[in-house]
Amino acid sequence: MRILLLSDIHANLEALEACLAAAPAHDAVANLGDVVGYGASPNEVIDRSRELGKVFVRGNHDKAATGLLDLEDFNPLAATSAMWTREQLSSEHHEWLRELPHGPVPLENVPQAQLVHGSPADEDAYVVSIGDALVPLLAVSTPLTFFGHTHLQGGFFANGSSADGFRPEYRTVGQAESVSLQLKPNTRYMINPGSVGQPRDGDWRAAFALFDTDAQIVHFHRTPYNLKSAQERILSANLPPRLATRLAAGR
Repeated sequence: MRILLLSDIHANLEALEACLAAAPAHDAVANLGDVVGYGASPNEVIDRSRELGKVFVRGNHDKAATGLLDLEDFNPLAATSAMWTREQLSSEHHEWLRELPHGPVPLENVPQAQLVHGSPADEDAYVVSIGDALVPLLAVSTPLTFFGHTHLQGGFFANGSSADGFRPEYRTVGQAESVSLQLKPNTRYMINPGSVGQPRDGDWRAAFALFDTDAQIVHFHRTPYNLKSAQERILSANLPPRLATRLAAGR
């Protein structure tokens, strides 16, 4: 079984469509949350995401856009975009976002894997270092956790002798590329497919991953997308210009 992993689309329709065009053949799609927020195409991205499948966990921006999360916890840019998104959502999409499940969510027919937005113990926690990852890696019985939230492609592992983090290394900054990770037995992993719509690892290209359950390989992908169009949508919506300019820097 080959599972396409999408996370943190953040209402960036151009990036989502580029990922889908670049994605290898797959049997299912799993979404790790933050379908909306920051970008200017929330309704279009929700429609497209719902067409792809039914496996979702909610993200903090999904909650914020529907009043389930206090905006006092957001920085001004995030709060402004959340309020704008709330005003743009159709009533159907608003209700759909409110009903997204709290992680962890199991992967059907893949008992060794689960989906979360932040971490297994706290859906809003940022797992950015091995120090953040060590407790969930050792405490959770499920050996493989796919997570999002940080917008950083890569992850963490722990086995009987060591624990560390990893990031895929790419050769270019503007072409479609992939890097494969062979999962090892007797090892626990937390793996982030990266952000489709707003990477923050210094690489502007849209990020996603594909999990081959038979081969036990995670394929990390980066693909260019129509950055200018995504930026123009944000500016035309009178959202803060910083939400557009940051896309080019991958920050």
